[in-house]
Amino acid sequence: MSCRPFRRAALLLVLGLSLAVTVGAQSSPSTSGATSSGPESALTTLQGKTQELEKAVADAKSSGDNAWMLVSSALVLLMTGPGLALFYGGLVRKKNVLSTMMESFGLMALVTVLWSLFGFSLCFHSGNHFIGGLGYSFLRHVGLAPDPDYAATIPQQTYMVFQMMFAIITPALITGAFAERMKFSALVLFMTLWTIVVYDPMAHMVWGKGGLLNASLGGAVPTLDFAGGTVVHITSGVSALVCALYLGKRVGYPHEPMPPHNVVLSVIGACLLWVGWFGFNAGSALSAGTLATSAFVATHLGAAGATLGWMGAEWLRTGKPSVLGAVSGAVAGLVAITPASGFVAPMPALIIGLIAGVVCYLMVVKVKPIFGYDDSLDAFGVHGIGGTVGAFLTGVFATSVINPIFQDGKGHASPVGMIDGNAHQVLNQLAGIGIAWALAIVGTLIVLWIVDSVIGLRVNTEQEVEGLDLALHGEEAYNLEA
Repeated sequence: MSCRPFRRAALLLVLGLSLAVTVGAQSSPSTSGATSSGPESALTTLQGKTQELEKAVADAKSSGDNAWMLVSSALVLLMTGPGLALFYGGLVRKKNVLSTMMESFGLMALVTVLWSLFGFSLCFHSGNHFIGGLGYSFLRHVGLAPDPDYAATIPQQTYMVFQMMFAIITPALITGAFAERMKFSALVLFMTLWTIVVYDPMAHMVWGKGGLLNASLGGAVPTLDFAGGTVVHITSGVSALVCALYLGKRVGYPHEPMPPHNVVLSVIGACLLWVGWFGFNAGSALSAGTLATSAFVATHLGAAGATLGWMGAEWLRTGKPSVLGAVSGAVAGLVAITPASGFVAPMPALIIGLIAGVVCYLMVVKVKPIFGYDDSLDAFGVHGIGGTVGAFLTGVFATSVINPIFQDGKGHASPVGMIDGNAHQVLNQLAGIGIAWALAIVGTLIVLWIVDSVIGLRVNTEQEVEGLDLALHGEEAYNLEA
């Protein structure tokens, strides 16, 4: 809600009271016999009251924005645990459910430490076009005052912790591709290196000061990515494909059936992801204003559209709309609308979702079997492809009515996307997509080779057959003994 009506009413009230005081002072003789300064004194009082009122309004806005951003940070963390942990955990076989959930949970701790030591600095401190500096290492100079370059109304620490949650979930998404076959020790080393080599540079290029692809802080190739289509979903999805190809197929795949052991867990996880995604996208407005509302609505419509798109395509193909297909479609829609959520109107958001639902479904059921790769939980088919579709369509449907991110020399809003009159933005989006794909492929291959050379990536055949819960953690998910 805008503060302007309240501000005007308060100013009028102060002005009226000040004038009343002035008239009273002028009509009453001074006890010392001197004449009152009258209008000058009243004007000084009015100016002081106005400044106090302006400060009170600014403090109220800052408090409201900060409250929303802290809630959004919690919602994004909810996406990793329990959301993603349950979603992925239900999709694997019973013997691997704990190890799969442990990967998400462990990354909540690991990436938090990495982010605090140097990750935030590499992403958001001033550097060059490709990587930030080390001025914020160990969270030095990251205090409670806002950084106006990023978010002028919230403490810098709030911005830091919000971005931390993005850094946590991104590598966790990759785990769906190599589920049931990577060593936990290899996971720890791989994810440590991957965040440095892939995530941190991509986040800086898109969102950091001076980043090559930054659309609001003078990037050379302004790419629109409101909440992480390139930074989060393309990098994780494409890296997931590289991991699946490098590690090879699970023992018995595709000849032995490997159905999800508990679809109920996956449905619960998908629902939590849907709810948490409002913090992911609407929180990326970085304030509790109208842009957050627009992103919230676009997110919900995108998810709903993709649910119907995937479900409808599956219904036509098999004659039955599966529950797992419906929740997978919802996630695909949430992925696709992520880069566009702060730039598109409601109906284009619905269209983006519908397109993503159908495209991701075809990728999973048609393309993957043709090439035969073992992307265990379809991280590439949903996140890599969904993120690519969403990033491209952002350049088509973005409008200045929703977000006037581009302005001319006089400060007037310029066209943003193709339907807005800026067809060149589609080329910018393609450039951003290409850079994200290239960085993910090359960076992930390098990191995989290093980890494989140092400690090895994959569990042995006996451990894989036994199940990673017992082999790596010495535990079982279900104790069914009486």
